[in-house]
Amino acid sequence: MVTGIIWAAALVGIIGVLIGLLLGFAAIKLEVPVDEKEIAVREELPGANCGGCGYAGCDALAKAIAAGEAAVNSCAPGGAAVAEKIGKIMGVESGDSVKMVAYVKCSGTCDKAGLKAHYYGLADCKRAAAIPGRSDKACDYGCMGYGSCVSACQFDAIHIKDGIAEVDKEKCVACGKCVAECPNSLIELVPYEAKWTVACSNKDKGPKVMSVCDNGCIGCGICEKTCNFDAIKVENNIAHIDQSKCKGCGLCAQKCPRKVILSH
Repeated sequence: MVTGIIWAAALVGIIGVLIGLLLGFAAIKLEVPVDEKEIAVREELPGANCGGCGYAGCDALAKAIAAGEAAVNSCAPGGAAVAEKIGKIMGVESGDSVKMVAYVKCSGTCDKAGLKAHYYGLADCKRAAAIPGRSDKACDYGCMGYGSCVSACQFDAIHIKDGIAEVDKEKCVACGKCVAECPNSLIELVPYEAKWTVACSNKDKGPKVMSVCDNGCIGCGICEKTCNFDAIKVENNIAHIDQSKCKGCGLCAQKCPRKVILSH
């Protein structure tokens, strides 16, 4: 009886040793090489996992940077400081990193934008855009004000004020989530240091614009003719500022008859 127990214990022990050896051998053979640079880069990323870099999250971006598939300054929330640290890890220059922020190209507030109906659906811009009439505002290009962009923002940087979305540039990290969420393509990324922006996206001709909003751009071209730096153009009946050329003089804003070029 005792001998049987001893043999059984020995057998279990031998099997355990064999399994341990096999597992150890498998671990060595199947070991995935660890990229030390990838780990170091990941430690510098802020961990927002916002997707603004174009990758699924910070882990994916770290892997891409370590592999040389993404620039060291790809992380918008991290900004220049993080780019510099990652640049040192990768042994490259971080490059010029311009801080960008989201901007809503609409100034059709409740007292300026005309109404064509009363919307009683869910407070969601994408849902409202899917039904006939596209919300209650008369301007088909303007901000609906139902807050899809607000829900998309992880940084509490955008809110609905007086019927339109407004970005807090101090909180915005330029992740681009609100840009992708807006069904009217109203939001774009502009430099934090931008001096002037056009607060309208209506591409209709002047008379129709004036019939739906007191603040709309009528595409008159006065701003374009006034600018001495070729920084503002009227295309598709709407003015747009090339921020790389703009000197911030504000002459276009002074001459705009609709006062739709606003200080940023």
